Amino acid sequence: MELKELRWFLVLAEEGNMTRAAEQLHITQPTLSKQMKALEIELHQKLFIRQSAGIRLTDEGQLLREEAADVIALADRMESRFISLSHLESGSLYFGLAESCQIRHLAAEVKHLKEECPGLEYHVISGVSMQVTDKLDKGIIDFAVLAEKPDETKYEWLPFPEKDRWGLVMPADCMLVKKEAVTFDDLIGLPLLCSAQAWKRDIPRWCGKRFKRLRLEGSFGLAYNGAVFVKEGLGYLLALDNIVNTSEGSGLAFRPLTPVLETTLYLTWRRNGSLSPVARRFLDLARESFQNITRRKE
Repeated sequence: MELKELRWFLVLAEEGNMTRAAEQLHITQPTLSKQMKALEIELHQKLFIRQSAGIRLTDEGQLLREEAADVIALADRMESRFISLSHLESGSLYFGLAESCQIRHLAAEVKHLKEECPGLEYHVISGVSMQVTDKLDKGIIDFAVLAEKPDETKYEWLPFPEKDRWGLVMPADCMLVKKEAVTFDDLIGLPLLCSAQAWKRDIPRWCGKRFKRLRLEGSFGLAYNGAVFVKEGLGYLLALDNIVNTSEGSGLAFRPLTPVLETTLYLTWRRNGSLSPVARRFLDLARESFQNITRRKE
């Protein structure tokens, strides 16, 4: 199996149509069809079903799509790393990020590195800890930003210099807007929206044994999507501050939880993994910057 075959398969899976995929790849439709048939024979699996409007992936095809995406990403990253060994003014960084306004600190250091390396490229995926650590473990990304303390047997990390505060996103006309902060008692009986990760770890850490009295209405991977449901009157979103637009005119409001619940982010990399020269330089810049911000706050 060649990388070319996997790239062609991914384009076909994305387009859902043999003719459009062939046009995008600048090859003929019979050539693409023949290659995909050969791939099915090689894998001893039917990968897609032809329909009048195009093609539909089988379960086996969907599995290959997920695995092939990781293989291609790893191959592209490997090529980029070796190119950067002889061209230190360029290179690529790969990040897996949690949602947080603290990402601005990371972006600032990417900007500084860009000034040193004008040819720098950077690639970002977003997700919860389990999703981004999977990419980190496979070597697909250089760094993950996690909202929980990493496993010290597998990773090294650098804590971000500031913490995120938790609160409640609500409709702007909600009675709770009159309060400066939201208590546990305020949440009882409300249909709550929250990320599955935070509902399992952060919220119980805040309210302890009383946690069972709260009701989860729905879970969301991205706070933005949860905020859309809040606007529709479906619930109240537990989220970090400054992720969702709650400015005047947004139709939403944010009030922090009391007692205070905070989360620290960690810039994380593999303990036994090797970093490219550009990734090492980024880490040096981030470490120096984070330490300076911490000193200024002391």
